[in-house]
Amino acid sequence: MKNNVQLITYIDRLTGADTQSLTNLLNEQLSDLFSGVHLLPFYYPIDGSDAGFDPIDHTQVDSRLGNWDDIKELGKNHELMADLIVNHMSAQSEEFKDILKNGQKSPFWELFLTKDKVFPNGLSTTLQEKIYRPRPGSCFTHFSLPNNESADFWTTFTDNQIDIDVTSEIGKDYLKRILTTFSENNIKMIRLDAAGYALKKAGTSCFMLDETFEFIDELSSIANKLGIETLVEIHSYYQTQIEIAKRVDRVYDFALPPLVLHSIFSQNFTALAKWLDISPRNCITVLDTHDGIGIIDVGPMNGKAGLLDDVEIDNLVETIHFNSAGESKKATGAAASNVDIYQVNCTYYDALGQNDFDYLVARAIQFFSPGIPQVYYAGLLAEGNDITLLSKTNVGRDINRPYLNNERIEQALNKPYTKAIISLIKLRNNTEAFNGEFTVNSNVSTLEMNWQKNDDSTTLIVDLADRHAQIQIIENNSTRIISLNMLLNLS
Repeated sequence: MKNNVQLITYIDRLTGADTQSLTNLLNEQLSDLFSGVHLLPFYYPIDGSDAGFDPIDHTQVDSRLGNWDDIKELGKNHELMADLIVNHMSAQSEEFKDILKNGQKSPFWELFLTKDKVFPNGLSTTLQEKIYRPRPGSCFTHFSLPNNESADFWTTFTDNQIDIDVTSEIGKDYLKRILTTFSENNIKMIRLDAAGYALKKAGTSCFMLDETFEFIDELSSIANKLGIETLVEIHSYYQTQIEIAKRVDRVYDFALPPLVLHSIFSQNFTALAKWLDISPRNCITVLDTHDGIGIIDVGPMNGKAGLLDDVEIDNLVETIHFNSAGESKKATGAAASNVDIYQVNCTYYDALGQNDFDYLVARAIQFFSPGIPQVYYAGLLAEGNDITLLSKTNVGRDINRPYLNNERIEQALNKPYTKAIISLIKLRNNTEAFNGEFTVNSNVSTLEMNWQKNDDSTTLIVDLADRHAQIQIIENNSTRIISLNMLLNLS
């Protein structure tokens, strides 16, 4: 994978059209900016109950977006990442509908996970309380079967997302078939979606077990043999992320987004600098994604101290709500149909009160942090909260999943912030020092992030008290200074 900036996007929600339109956009208005693209679910259907994360057919491109030839063509000039949704598939899939029709006589019975498979002796209150839940409510949904029979199926996220038994032979074959399809169509990296929930075992939390690591190892090995790298998507305690990173190709740095917000809100870089000293180097960095802003990744867990304490986390969440004029509160927790209880749903731009300087500083910190940076399409274009879409769907995360088109893109590309971030992306892509060694220093309200390769270096210096930030680049015995304040003023 190239050490350059990548884009995260839905095909239809960015372009208002199809895969060919995205290819044209990347080759024209966004040319030479992104070496890779994380294509959010493009499988059939893209408009299910969870924006494509509940596939009916994981190996079929939704015809509204084109076909595999279009994906393959896009992958000729960009490294493509796709989601491997390992934990579940749609209740509308042909496989699950066959179960509803034929019950245990269905050839797909072993593909899905029932409560009885994990708890053959019954589920006591004690056992149930041990199960880690990413959302309110039960992790089971009751379905009627033929001959007056019924079964409780695992539905970790929603009742339309039926959990797969990844330990069964048919489950393993299902995942291998998807990987093979990916490898044949220029997919170079997979994001293992919700992998932490894939293995369930009685008497445990059913989240990130020892067996989960073994499952990830095995799946990564299969992918690697097909020429595909793996990226593990897990929101969890920060020390868990460090341990996971030792065993996989790539992990997300999910601690970075809340820590950057905390630093800017409090004018204190102490927690961020501590994290950057120990954070995994084989990571993908983000500020925003199709999901909300993670909180669990920086908080305490089971009596162990987090990167932030409970008071700091409360202040972080309340400041996001304040900066977004309460819009984030309407999209978070019980206020909307959320599938999580550990994220705040809000655009990163609104989380920072639509302050262009703070937003550009946040992006600069991301680009200077260890790892390969990915920029979400709504974040690239400094989109605000989509309250209209939220009101229409009542899905909390839709506040940050806007539907755009070419006209909206053209307007956004003329924003001072968007012009400034494009300059930063080009700098990040073309500065050789980013392939060197990283160091970080802070003194409460000041932060200095440095990359050094031989005699070349680049340094980000941020002073929140003075509201000033600049980048110093030393290359070929010459020095240049780029002021982030001036980037915004001159853009």
